[in-house]
Amino acid sequence: MPCTTILVGKKASYDGSTMIARNDDGRFDTKKLVVVHNQPKKYVSKIAHLEIELPDNPLSYTSTPNVTTDKAGIWAANGINSENVAMTATETITSNALVLGADPYVVYKKAEKRGQKDIPGGLGEEDLVVVTLPYIHSAREGVIRLGQLLEKYGTYEPNGIAFSDKDEIWWLETIGGHNWMARRVKDDEYVIMPNQLGIDYFDFEDAYGEQKEFMCSKGLKELTEKYHLNLNQGDKFNPRLAYGSHSDADHVYNTPRAWYMARFFNPRTYKWDGCNADFGPESDDIPWSLVPERKITVEDVKYILSSYYQGTPYNPYSAKDNPLKGKYRPIGICRTDVMAILQIRPYVPKEIAAVEWLCFGSNAFNVPLPLYTNVSRMPAYVSATTETVDSNNFYWASRLFGALADAHFGTSVMFIERYQNAVAALGHKILNEYDEKMIKAKKFDLLEESNEVMAKAVKEETNKYMKQVLLDACAHMKNGYNRSDN
Repeated sequence: MPCTTILVGKKASYDGSTMIARNDDGRFDTKKLVVVHNQPKKYVSKIAHLEIELPDNPLSYTSTPNVTTDKAGIWAANGINSENVAMTATETITSNALVLGADPYVVYKKAEKRGQKDIPGGLGEEDLVVVTLPYIHSAREGVIRLGQLLEKYGTYEPNGIAFSDKDEIWWLETIGGHNWMARRVKDDEYVIMPNQLGIDYFDFEDAYGEQKEFMCSKGLKELTEKYHLNLNQGDKFNPRLAYGSHSDADHVYNTPRAWYMARFFNPRTYKWDGCNADFGPESDDIPWSLVPERKITVEDVKYILSSYYQGTPYNPYSAKDNPLKGKYRPIGICRTDVMAILQIRPYVPKEIAAVEWLCFGSNAFNVPLPLYTNVSRMPAYVSATTETVDSNNFYWASRLFGALADAHFGTSVMFIERYQNAVAALGHKILNEYDEKMIKAKKFDLLEESNEVMAKAVKEETNKYMKQVLLDACAHMKNGYNRSDN
């Protein structure tokens, strides 16, 4: 599924937190946020018809599943479990013909004749959070468990998956049908991922040895050597060259997003614009990770995952008429279903350390609602979504807000900015207040109360600004008429 991911190491963030976040750019799927307590013992996927026996004693975890799961499956997308381990899955990445010829995808095959059995496919985005997140106690454990599942069952698609805890972030990329590699994000760096295989350096010696910074499937090195996948000149191994794609489509769909994200966080580190730029929107070698020029905040993560090339000729909302407008695929695209910034804070008690900053709909117009995750339930404003359009629900309110504002962007943008600033400040204010209350009392029984207060406050702000955007849209309807118009 086309998505964009950013990972922020604890020394790169403003408060020492780890943060992982991803735009889940789906098919306008209706989403909700729930807490899962009763995990089934057997999991059956809808797409691949794969049955998996799951371990005993699962942890509870948050999930943003599709509201309708009977046809396409759960698609949990992201979550944080009760041990404060976060996971986002998945970033659809890319591969190449050499890799897929060596290790083909494991695709579901329906029986062709009576008496034959269907052949299940492998794991995919539909499944990965559900079969992994409830059974891990650290980011590293997440890589190990998912790696074992991939080697056993395979996958039918290329995916990138992030895991985090208060100390570490790991990024895993699938390679072909059964292989994978993972790399730990350095504490002082951030990672940008725009729908391509992204890791640009890999150390097999560490992966097959101490595994301090790298891990991989048991047969990856042999696969690489046997099928001549290494395209590097020299000793330094670049997986992006060996396993990734090098297509024209990447240059309009993927690499421009990496360019814009790195340009935002490192404006002076490289030259990003003009004929003599170090990296341009179509460069294939934009670094996978960088040390940012300043510490990264929650608002920075939200902004960059909402972006559409502001300040460049490629901005689709630009009032200027130029041939470059809308040339590249935006990061904050219209079809985003859910985005969650999964933050694990190291400076507060573990009971309140995990916060999920939840967004629904197109990020260019929405706001993040911060919620504590170690709770038994989520507010109805985010958990009671149905397929019926209802502005009393955060999902549909966010969708409506975006559709109204987009149609009249030039006049509604001031309301969008005010809305986003107001909710950002409100979110931090309420979190600070409840953090202090619970730490002072040494009791953590106010988590659900805080979430309810937060949801109510964001709902009020959303309704307030939606009214302004709606009235602005009404004023610009094409059937308007004044006597002075003729």
